[in-house]
Amino acid sequence: MIVQRVVLNSRPGKNGNPVAENFRVEEVNLSDNINEGQVQVRTLYLSVDPYMRCRMNEDTGTDYIRPWELSQVVDGGGVGIVEESKHINFTKGDFVTSFYWPWQTKVILDGSSLEKVDPQLVDGHLSYFLGAIGMPGLTSLIGIQEKGHITAGSNQTMVVSGAAGACGSLAGQIGHLMGCSRVVGICGTQEKCLFLTSELGFDAAVNYKKGNVAEQLREFCPAGVDVYFDNVGGDISDTVISQMNRNSHIILCGQISQYNKDVPYPPPLPPAVEAIQKERNITRERFLVLNYKDKFESGILQLSQWFKEGKLKLHSSP
Repeated sequence: MIVQRVVLNSRPGKNGNPVAENFRVEEVNLSDNINEGQVQVRTLYLSVDPYMRCRMNEDTGTDYIRPWELSQVVDGGGVGIVEESKHINFTKGDFVTSFYWPWQTKVILDGSSLEKVDPQLVDGHLSYFLGAIGMPGLTSLIGIQEKGHITAGSNQTMVVSGAAGACGSLAGQIGHLMGCSRVVGICGTQEKCLFLTSELGFDAAVNYKKGNVAEQLREFCPAGVDVYFDNVGGDISDTVISQMNRNSHIILCGQISQYNKDVPYPPPLPPAVEAIQKERNITRERFLVLNYKDKFESGILQLSQWFKEGKLKLHSSP
């Protein structure tokens, strides 16, 4: 079979921004013979995510994400339809997903690497299985459940950085659904701020590119910060942590501002901020959603229920 695929053409280096030339699209003729236990699938949707920047390096800096190989097809979250199956769990026409889906138009995969998905859970929007009803949604939900320590009725304030992104936009809504009385987002444009407050139910939003972030946070979080869903790290996170209350909690989801730099993960805090963290007993533990696979099924059902009830609003998508 003739397929188109995307391969890693070159590495940007640990310090540096990726460019289009780091990738190459090629057309190849692959065998279409499938063995017992395998399925042939046609790709419908692929997910492009921030963590993939680490996979462009020869060493990802983590023990759970393997690097992409030069001149080899890249992979990530994907959704597709089964065209031929020699696996007992799948038949032609099934919709399936995988966290390690090769970026090519058709692919032969081991059935054990795939999960069947039910289009009814997303009202037919299959791409949602790569977003709100998929890994970003699970990361937000399980991260808040496991690391947020939210107690309904206790008037907790949550701050979310990268709040208009895939995880951030969901985390703020889930924070409210789990019992936070106040949710404040941080993002980079006035349009995003308006989207957070008018569409997603955030109580307030800070444009970090306009005005003083610390002053705006003090205004919007008069009782301090109890839960911080951290997607970005860097200066913004240092500012938020400085306003966190005693015995509060950081959900360490991502550190986008640091991904083009050669620093360890999670990046160390500046000494003054680290002193605040320790003095106020603020938890800041690495969070990896793949460690909670036993919660995925119930999490997907919960996210789907909120979505169908109109309690979880999503970016427009096919």
